[in-house]
Amino acid sequence: MQKPSLKPQNPNFSSGPCSKRPGWTYDVLKNSPIGRSHRHKVCKERLNEAIVKSKKILNLPDDYLLGVMTGSNTGALEAAMWSLLGNRGVDVLAWENFGKDWVIDIIEQFKMKDVNSHITDYGILPDLTKVNFKNDVVFTWNGTTAGVKIPNGDWIPDDREGLTICDATSGIFAMDIDCKKLDVITWSWQKVLGAEAAHGMIALSPRAVERLETHVPPWPVPKLFRLANKKKLIKAIFEGGIINTPSMICVEDVLDALNWVESVGGTKGSIKISSENLKICEDWIAKSENFKFMCEDKNLRSSTSITVLIKDEWFTKHDEEGQRGVLKKLFSLLEKEGVANDINGYPKAPPSIRIWGGSTVQNSDMKALLPWIDWAYHSIKNNA
Repeated sequence: MQKPSLKPQNPNFSSGPCSKRPGWTYDVLKNSPIGRSHRHKVCKERLNEAIVKSKKILNLPDDYLLGVMTGSNTGALEAAMWSLLGNRGVDVLAWENFGKDWVIDIIEQFKMKDVNSHITDYGILPDLTKVNFKNDVVFTWNGTTAGVKIPNGDWIPDDREGLTICDATSGIFAMDIDCKKLDVITWSWQKVLGAEAAHGMIALSPRAVERLETHVPPWPVPKLFRLANKKKLIKAIFEGGIINTPSMICVEDVLDALNWVESVGGTKGSIKISSENLKICEDWIAKSENFKFMCEDKNLRSSTSITVLIKDEWFTKHDEEGQRGVLKKLFSLLEKEGVANDINGYPKAPPSIRIWGGSTVQNSDMKALLPWIDWAYHSIKNNA
């Protein structure tokens, strides 16, 4: 196979931290109020601007609260679970590694007894019709390590009794999400926005706020996860305050990312870019003799964490260790050529290729990348 000549302008296809937006330079950080107290008016205004701008771009309901959390999306989701659960039973869905982490928390850390775990293998979505909405429900919108997403919010009833707590970090800003179906939504700046890591966000519906103001969890809540104190909402979190000291450089960076999302047409524009990245990959897979999607159902296929398996018999005859060895050579060759960084599948997932298709990845770069994957695989196979 002939070696491709066209390379991606940006070789970064990592699923987190994700690629910076097109045209990003360090210069966008020059006005960051570094060396200042995050409690000072200037810094609180910057933090509040990130909240207000995010809420506007996402078109969150007016009565939802939005705040900045420490610890990225993980910190935000943990805060929701530690502060809100314990009022009733829990249904938890998991079909990849991060969803399974929430199962471990609920069963082993909280030691909750009334738990329904809906767990499937990588690439397969649990049966959504079996979820009990009299319970609180914890789930990811997009399985970052499996390339499988929730198709929509139609399976969630408006008259649910429990709260819906959604880890949306690798879906929000790239997928059409009906926020009214979700009582808690968490995400991080470093996923679809491509901003710097360590900070997350949490959106709360009025029903979630009511829970915080009427329920005291049966376990001690660590300070970093505390959204309420003695049934009193900690309002500062949703007004530019933050539980732990934030990086104002990161705040400046996410403001730049949010401005970029506005420049491409808001969430409609960012969703369009990501959807086109998936279509480019689907067109490639349709013609490929060697590759297939981990998620076979097109309606459930992620447009951000695009996860690909090798189906070629030469590859599949290897055991798992051998397959991982072939993939290691593939990733090394692509990185050496300067065309793809960090497209290895998640270590606990089946041996796979994972290409980030979020909105900061330009469609032209996705088109340029795929012939290189074909070339690299043929080169390794022919030299084996």
